[in-house]
Amino acid sequence: MKNFVQPGNYVTVTAPAGGITSGDGVLVGHLFGVATTTAKEGEECEIATNGVYDLAKDTGEALTAGAPVYWNASAGEVTTTATDNLRIGTALLAAATAATTGRVLITGHAI
Repeated sequence: MKNFVQPGNYVTVTAPAGGITSGDGVLVGHLFGVATTTAKEGEECEIATNGVYDLAKDTGEALTAGAPVYWNASAGEVTTTATDNLRIGTALLAAATAATTGRVLITGHAI
């Protein structure tokens, strides 16, 4: 197929305001991924757009295995709150309210 470019498991984006650190969740428009490297604002960097990751989560909320999770871009963390946030995937494991991370299967595009 002559128009195929790449599988899309990793894509190059421009680091958003404030830059990114390897392992951080990154939202660029409706594209969500996890930074594979650290980059300063405006630099090109790669993000992983699918897979299972332990991501920072809101410590005021518990996660239920199999439940949808959303990205709170201003806090840089996973949340169960859909309002004003974009869905990024599904919680794979339950996480207690006090937990600082949640295990998430990301879908690559935020909806």
